[in-house]
Amino acid sequence: MEAVMAGAGLIRDWRRSSAIGGTVAVAILMIASLAQGQPVNFHGQPLAGTGHAVWQHQVADASHASHDAGPGSFADLAEKVAPAVIAVSAMTGATLQAFPNRRRGPRNENPAPDTPEQGQDRGELVSMGSGFLISPDGYAVTNSHVVEDSDTAEIRTSDNKIYSAKVIGKDALSDLALIKVEGRSDFAYVKLADRPPRVGDWVLAVGNSFGLGGSVTAGIVSARGRNLEISSSEDFLQIDAPINNGASGGPSFNTQGEVVGVNSMILSPGGGSAGVAFAIPADTVKAVIPQLKDSGAVTRGWIGAEVQSVTPDIAEVLAMNNPHGAIVVSVQDNGPAAKAGLRSGDVISSLRNEPIKSANELTKKIHVMAPGSSAQFTVLRQGKESPLSVTLGRLPNQSSSPAANPR
Repeated sequence: MEAVMAGAGLIRDWRRSSAIGGTVAVAILMIASLAQGQPVNFHGQPLAGTGHAVWQHQVADASHASHDAGPGSFADLAEKVAPAVIAVSAMTGATLQAFPNRRRGPRNENPAPDTPEQGQDRGELVSMGSGFLISPDGYAVTNSHVVEDSDTAEIRTSDNKIYSAKVIGKDALSDLALIKVEGRSDFAYVKLADRPPRVGDWVLAVGNSFGLGGSVTAGIVSARGRNLEISSSEDFLQIDAPINNGASGGPSFNTQGEVVGVNSMILSPGGGSAGVAFAIPADTVKAVIPQLKDSGAVTRGWIGAEVQSVTPDIAEVLAMNNPHGAIVVSVQDNGPAAKAGLRSGDVISSLRNEPIKSANELTKKIHVMAPGSSAQFTVLRQGKESPLSVTLGRLPNQSSSPAANPR
């Protein structure tokens, strides 16, 4: 949905808006479609009367070699990584009437319950998800929404043994949590990939779908750097390996058995398991988990302003020759931006003399800065650029958004 704001000539494109501080909810309309592709065979036959026969033959050979290099089976990989993947269950308080036939957690399959009315009973439901061990002494990663209402959890390993676990820390913005499994110091574990996958790389998603036990699905990386703009500013991996209910928090592996992503959610037009699956990149896990281990929370910079990317339409209204930067939609009262004099309609074109391409880029850069530090902006206001310094605050705690379906 797009709307044009009069006065400052501000065009609000809600599909692209981003809140530095989590003050806006964005509705996303997802349209699903299926497409069938027809395989193409390359025979490497030269075309009569051309001089490109050698080049054509090389292309054909490369195509066949790539096909032969693909995995004939994921069985060895699945057997290798399965011992490090765990089922995670945690108790969560909820209104029983809202979930009359449920045992799995409300955020996995249903919208958040309504405020209890008089006469409604309250009880505890079990939120079921997945996770994976990252150290032999029992540290494990899962989704924040799997353990969001609990300080403890119960985990089940691939050999069907049950252990208790403590929730060390959780971060709703990235949807990551760190738990510590008790009882052993020789757990099987996996490592995070050092490099991000390429679009088209194979991935093996492992989890505890529907609480039935360990299961695997395979697919490829469909896209990288997906900005969902719903509750997290992180760039997601889009994968076409199915992520079913209960598999949330489980890992997606590359063919070397390294974790490239944490399975998090699916965007679906009908709210079911059919849709587009997303995983939190390993790079995000590497940035978040050490902070959760050290302090139980993640500290991010915050300016207290809602921004959106400058589109060509906005640039035309503002007479900008080069559409870039982030335009300020609103400023929170008494927030860091308001105190520094930032106004609605201002365009932030650079941060620390580095050009800003989009609202998402600005948000990410602000988040990695320390609260109390100074953000040196270049601001375009009424056709004139000027410097503006904002002393960053600390991003308030964020809650998970129900706009997508956590798995």
